[in-house]
Amino acid sequence: MKRRHFNALASSLCALSAAGFSGITLAQAPADPVVLVVGDSLSAEYGLKRGTGWVALLEERVTREKVRARVVNASISGDTTSGGRSRLAALLKQHQPAVVVIELGGNDALRGLPLNMTRDNLAAMARLSREAGARVLLLGMEMPPNYGAKYGQEFREVFTRVAQAEKTALVPFFLKGVADTKDPTALFQSDRIHPNETAQPTMLANVWPELRKLLPAR
Repeated sequence: MKRRHFNALASSLCALSAAGFSGITLAQAPADPVVLVVGDSLSAEYGLKRGTGWVALLEERVTREKVRARVVNASISGDTTSGGRSRLAALLKQHQPAVVVIELGGNDALRGLPLNMTRDNLAAMARLSREAGARVLLLGMEMPPNYGAKYGQEFREVFTRVAQAEKTALVPFFLKGVADTKDPTALFQSDRIHPNETAQPTMLANVWPELRKLLPAR
């Protein structure tokens, strides 16, 4: 390169730097969309070996099927819909998810909390997620028969009605094939409340078809 051409180039770069352009920024590939899971002990690997829960299996499946997504598990054992609602805004701001999976409500029922409160909390979480630009997948739950047929039906309908009103995707019963089998104790830990490691693939199988519809391919 001739000296005068070199000097001209150097002068141009200095001018760009003075104008606030300190360098040339190369185009970066867009980050993978975030799937944010907000749940309770069923999603927080309670009593399980780390990496064996259904959310961890979801991460493996996303990679295996070449789906553009990054999974963030924000589940806390013992959480209720009130707890999830109170911490959701901060999670949305931090992770900016494309999809929010809401797996809450079981602890509300176990604590005897009013069903209308559970419904209102789930609806508020769905709206807040949607307003943040995320799609929502609601994981429905059912209660054991000893809670009574009427209560069981009303509890089940909470999830259906929220999904319809807020236009979210829905898995009608997250523990289908686990809690409703002839011998469910074989798929639960000794407390007979939390599914064991053997049940986790079935739980993911219940979630995956609906979740996959909300995610882009690579």
